[in-house]
Amino acid sequence: MKYAEIEDVELTYRKLRQEEWFPCSAYLEEAALLIDAYNPQADPDRKKLVTLRMVRRQLDANNSEAISYPTGATQGSASAFGYSQSWTVSGGSVGELYLSKLEKRLLGVGNRIGCCNPLEVLRQ
Repeated sequence: MKYAEIEDVELTYRKLRQEEWFPCSAYLEEAALLIDAYNPQADPDRKKLVTLRMVRRQLDANNSEAISYPTGATQGSASAFGYSQSWTVSGGSVGELYLSKLEKRLLGVGNRIGCCNPLEVLRQ
Protein backbone atom coordinates (compact mmCIF):
# COMPACT_ATOMS: atom_id res chain seq x y z
CA MET A 1 0.00 0.00 0.00
CA LYS A 2 1.18 3.53 -0.81
CA TYR A 3 -0.33 6.92 -0.04
CA ALA A 4 1.48 8.65 -2.92
CA GLU A 5 2.96 7.68 -6.27
CA ILE A 6 6.26 8.48 -7.97
CA GLU A 7 4.45 11.06 -10.11
CA ASP A 8 3.36 12.86 -6.92
CA VAL A 9 6.96 12.97 -5.74
CA GLU A 10 8.05 14.43 -9.07
CA LEU A 11 5.27 17.06 -8.98
CA THR A 12 6.26 18.28 -5.53
CA TYR A 13 10.03 17.75 -5.70
CA ARG A 14 11.88 17.27 -8.98
CA LYS A 15 12.05 14.97 -12.00
CA LEU A 16 13.60 11.73 -10.79
CA ARG A 17 16.35 9.94 -12.65
CA GLN A 18 15.44 6.46 -13.86
CA GLU A 19 17.72 4.81 -11.29
CA GLU A 20 15.77 6.60 -8.51
CA TRP A 21 12.37 5.14 -9.46
CA PHE A 22 12.78 1.76 -7.77
CA PRO A 23 14.15 3.14 -4.48
CA CYS A 24 11.47 5.85 -4.51
CA SER A 25 8.74 3.24 -4.89
CA ALA A 26 10.22 1.27 -1.98
CA TYR A 27 10.39 4.45 0.16
CA LEU A 28 6.72 5.17 -0.61
CA GLU A 29 5.72 1.72 0.64
CA GLU A 30 7.93 1.96 3.73
CA ALA A 31 6.55 5.41 4.55
CA ALA A 32 3.01 4.00 4.43
CA LEU A 33 3.95 1.30 6.93
CA LEU A 34 5.49 3.85 9.30
CA ILE A 35 2.49 6.15 8.99
CA ASP A 36 0.05 3.33 9.69
CA ALA A 37 2.08 2.34 12.75
CA TYR A 38 1.31 5.80 14.17
CA ASN A 39 -2.25 6.38 13.03
CA PRO A 40 -3.96 4.25 10.38
CA GLN A 41 -7.14 6.35 10.70
CA ALA A 42 -5.44 9.65 9.77
CA ASP A 43 -6.88 11.77 6.97
CA PRO A 44 -5.77 10.42 3.53
CA ASP A 45 -4.62 13.88 2.35
CA ARG A 46 -2.43 14.21 5.44
CA LYS A 47 -1.03 10.73 4.90
CA LYS A 48 -0.09 11.72 1.36
CA LEU A 49 1.56 14.96 2.50
CA VAL A 50 3.55 13.18 5.22
CA THR A 51 4.58 10.46 2.76
CA LEU A 52 5.88 13.02 0.29
CA ARG A 53 7.83 14.88 2.98
CA MET A 54 9.42 11.65 4.22
CA VAL A 55 10.38 10.45 0.74
CA ARG A 56 11.79 13.81 -0.38
CA ARG A 57 13.95 13.88 2.75
CA GLN A 58 15.23 10.38 1.99
CA LEU A 59 15.91 11.17 -1.67
CA ASP A 60 17.87 14.26 -0.62
CA ALA A 61 19.92 12.17 1.80
CA ASN A 62 20.88 9.79 -1.03
CA ASN A 63 21.65 12.57 -3.54
CA SER A 64 25.10 13.80 -2.55
CA GLU A 65 25.39 16.21 -5.48
CA ALA A 66 22.09 18.01 -4.84
CA ILE A 67 22.71 19.70 -1.51
CA SER A 68 25.54 20.35 0.92
CA TYR A 69 23.50 19.63 4.06
CA PRO A 70 20.93 16.94 4.89
CA THR A 71 17.25 17.82 4.60
CA GLY A 72 15.73 17.98 8.05
CA ALA A 73 18.91 19.22 9.69
CA THR A 74 18.22 21.59 12.57
CA GLN A 75 21.81 22.61 13.20
CA GLY A 76 24.97 22.52 11.18
CA SER A 77 28.54 23.67 11.05
CA ALA A 78 31.25 23.62 8.46
CA SER A 79 34.96 24.36 8.45
CA ALA A 80 37.05 25.47 5.54
CA PHE A 81 40.57 24.15 5.30
CA GLY A 82 40.11 21.32 7.80
CA TYR A 83 37.26 19.90 5.67
CA SER A 84 34.96 19.32 8.61
CA GLN A 85 31.16 19.26 8.64
CA SER A 86 28.65 18.28 11.28
CA TRP A 87 24.87 18.34 11.27
CA THR A 88 22.16 17.68 13.80
CA VAL A 89 18.99 16.05 12.54
CA SER A 90 15.87 16.07 14.71
CA GLY A 91 13.60 13.08 14.87
CA GLY A 92 15.73 10.56 13.02
CA SER A 93 18.97 10.22 11.20
CA VAL A 94 20.08 10.82 7.66
CA GLY A 95 19.55 7.71 5.60
CA GLU A 96 16.38 6.48 7.28
CA LEU A 97 12.73 7.33 6.91
CA TYR A 98 11.34 9.00 9.99
CA LEU A 99 8.44 11.15 11.09
CA SER A 100 9.24 14.66 12.27
CA LYS A 101 7.33 16.28 15.13
CA LEU A 102 5.24 18.27 12.64
CA GLU A 103 4.44 15.16 10.62
CA LYS A 104 3.32 13.33 13.76
CA ARG A 105 1.03 16.27 14.55
CA LEU A 106 -0.35 16.14 11.01
CA LEU A 107 -1.21 12.49 11.64
CA GLY A 108 -2.89 13.36 14.93
CA VAL A 109 -0.32 11.87 17.29
CA GLY A 110 2.33 13.25 19.59
CA ASN A 111 2.49 16.05 22.13
CA ARG A 112 -0.26 14.62 24.29
CA ILE A 113 0.21 14.94 28.00
CA GLY A 114 -1.58 12.73 30.43
CA CYS A 115 -1.25 11.24 33.86
CA CYS A 116 -2.98 8.94 36.23
CA ASN A 117 -2.87 8.61 39.97
CA PRO A 118 -2.15 5.02 41.02
CA LEU A 119 -3.76 5.75 44.40
CA GLU A 120 -7.12 6.40 42.72
CA VAL A 121 -7.32 2.72 41.86
CA LEU A 122 -6.82 1.78 45.52
CA ARG A 123 -9.72 3.96 46.72
CA GLN A 124 -12.31 2.09 44.71
